[in-house]
Amino acid sequence: MSAARKSGAFFCGENDLVKAWRDLRELPRGVWVLFATTLVNRAGTMVLPFLILYLTRELHFTAGRAGFVLGLYGAGALVSSALSGRLSDVLGPMKLIRDSLFVTGAIFFAFPFARSFPAVVIMTLALSIASEAVRPASMAVVADLVKPGQRKAAFALIRLAINLGMSVGPALGGYLATFSFRSIFLVNGSTSILAGTLLLLALRRSPIHRAGAESEPDGPAVLPSKRAWTDRRLLFFVAATFPVGLVFFQHISAMALYLVRDLHLSAFDYGLFFTINTLLIVALEVPINSATAHWSHRRTLALGAFLFGAGFGALAFAWDFGSVAATVVIWTFGEMFFFPALGAYLTDIAPRTRRGEYMGLAGMAMNLSMAVGMWAGTAVLDRFGGRTLWLGAFALGLVATAMMLRLKEEATAQVAPGITPLS
Repeated sequence: MSAARKSGAFFCGENDLVKAWRDLRELPRGVWVLFATTLVNRAGTMVLPFLILYLTRELHFTAGRAGFVLGLYGAGALVSSALSGRLSDVLGPMKLIRDSLFVTGAIFFAFPFARSFPAVVIMTLALSIASEAVRPASMAVVADLVKPGQRKAAFALIRLAINLGMSVGPALGGYLATFSFRSIFLVNGSTSILAGTLLLLALRRSPIHRAGAESEPDGPAVLPSKRAWTDRRLLFFVAATFPVGLVFFQHISAMALYLVRDLHLSAFDYGLFFTINTLLIVALEVPINSATAHWSHRRTLALGAFLFGAGFGALAFAWDFGSVAATVVIWTFGEMFFFPALGAYLTDIAPRTRRGEYMGLAGMAMNLSMAVGMWAGTAVLDRFGGRTLWLGAFALGLVATAMMLRLKEEATAQVAPGITPLS
């Protein structure tokens, strides 16, 4: 180990970058299958970013009704996180992902036929529950397959697939929406089914297995059966992630209004900030998490939480495109540190038989922070102004940082030699 590594220093030189990408080849086949599935699915993601425009322009819903529908999507995501986490433990995460993709595709095809408000409400709830089931199950797949030292890099790889896909989907959706809103449902549904088919063929060709505990040298292992909501470590961690989510989800709510209305930037400028965010993640997230795999979860999560607070807090002093871009760079680094470490920490503290349940409960907390954060951020911006909102975001970042520094590091559970089907 180099002196820089021993001292905890971090620097991504050219050799570090090459080594990081080369090390990804050692990840299990199942992770790469999930990467390909996620990439295809996310490359067609375009309905949700344009749903409010579809409801107001195509169906002529009022802004209030359209906002209510989007709120229902968040409510459905909360339910889905709880259900899918437990179902992935019972049915197998790969099987749940496959079924979710097929059901989601069918709902996308049917959605344009819903024209009345009640029909749209039903379709939106169904879409949310089906599509959001993929998230906890995907995290459980990585948790089951990857060695402890590779977990941060593996979670970063799946996020790479998400961001690569999202760099295509919304842009293509914006182009298609100029001709036909209905076409985006067709494309989104097709890519969802294509991703499900890709996963189905991969599983048929060669089943993917995960470590199990049926056999141990000294006899059958006694696995923990404690439910997720009774684990104090998990509940404290979930509480610590809530203020992070409140801050992070301002980028799709109050930040847009602040930049366009208060700083007089254009909607095109706002879109460019997402391009900056995506390009940084694609280029750096995997190498960063490979290079910092030896860091403690406490250190990585605390740094990520602080950078979120600092990045959004700095918006209080931004005045033009360049200064706003600098704040985006700061919180994007927070995103690259925080989210892969979140998955790795959950994996380490979760019993092997309840990893999906743990991921689901953490997902519920993030979905709740999304729903609350988008509403509260916009309300604070309207009533008290941007400086109050962004300085408040910085304060929340400091609170989250302090909580993350109090996390207890856990020894990673050893993998038993038995294997059980992952699907």
